[in-house]
Amino acid sequence: MHPLAVVGNVNVDLIMGPATPWPTPGTEIIVDHDELRVGGAAGNSALVWSALGLDYQFAANIGSDQFGIWLREAFAPHSAAWPVAPVGTTLSIGITHPGGERTFFTTRGHLPALDWPQVRAMLNWEALAGGTLLVCGSFLTDALTTQYDALFNLADAHDIRVALDTGWPLDGWTDANCEAARNWLSRSACLLLNEVEATALSGKASPEEAASMLRSLMPAGALVIVKRGPAGALGLDADGRQWQAPAPDVSVIDTIGAGDVFNAAFLAAHALGKPLGESLTYGVHIASTAISTLPRRYDAGPGLSVKENADERA
Repeated sequence: MHPLAVVGNVNVDLIMGPATPWPTPGTEIIVDHDELRVGGAAGNSALVWSALGLDYQFAANIGSDQFGIWLREAFAPHSAAWPVAPVGTTLSIGITHPGGERTFFTTRGHLPALDWPQVRAMLNWEALAGGTLLVCGSFLTDALTTQYDALFNLADAHDIRVALDTGWPLDGWTDANCEAARNWLSRSACLLLNEVEATALSGKASPEEAASMLRSLMPAGALVIVKRGPAGALGLDADGRQWQAPAPDVSVIDTIGAGDVFNAAFLAAHALGKPLGESLTYGVHIASTAISTLPRRYDAGPGLSVKENADERA
C-alpha cells in the first residue's frame, strides 16, 4: 500500500439538531441530539484512516486550551509533534436542519497559525515518497496557504502526489480565491471537491462539465473527483474517462464531514491500487455509513474492506 498523509485543519465540532424553524432571538428550543467530537477536514479524514487500521502521517496544530489538549489526546500518537498556537482552539458549532441542510458558527482560533516550517518538520518526507498527501482546509490555514509553493516543491522532490480539497472560501469564490485555487490545481495530482464547490470554481452548470474544465487546469494524468451527496460521486480518471458511483439509500442523521470521510476512504482504496470506479464506490459507502450512524461508524460492509486488502499486501 502506498503511504498516506494529511495536512490541514483539525478542530472541535459541536453538532446539534435538527432545528426548524430558526428560533426567534431570545428564545430557547430543544433538539433531539448533540455530539461533541473532533473534526475539521483533516481531522475527519484521519479518523477514518485510524478506524480502518491504516498507517498514516498527520500534520496539524492545536490551541492552548483544554480543547487543544483533547485534540492531541484524540489523535495520539500522530499528534505528538503538533505545535501549540497561543490562542483558543478553533470551535465549530454545526446546527443540522431537516432535509440535510446545516448552519455553522466557527471561530478562527488556532488554524491560521499553522505554517510551512511546522508542517515541513512534522512529516517524514522520505517515508512518504511515492505516496499521497491530502491537503485540505486551504482557506482556513492562512499562514500555510501562502507557502503552498514550498509544500508542492518538496512533495515533487519526493514523488509525492498531492490530493487537494480546498473547502469553501470564507468570503466565497472571489476572483482572487479562484486564481489561487487554480494555481494549486496546476500542481495537484488529485482534486476532491463537492458539487457546489466544483461548479462555482469552474463556472460550469453541471458537475460533469465542471470536472472536465477543472481537469484541463491540472497536470496530465490527474484525477478529478466531484462529491455529489445523495447522488454519489463522479470521477475522471487519468485518461479523462468518466466514472460514477451511486449512493445507497440511508436514513441520514447528519452529513457534517461526509465529504472528508469520502476523501479518506477513496484515497485509501486508491493507495491500494484499486481502479477508480472501485475507489469511488468505497468512498461513497464509507461516507454513507458515517452519516447514518450515531456514534459514527466507518465500515462499508462485506467485500469492501480496505484493511483486509492492505494486510494481504503487507
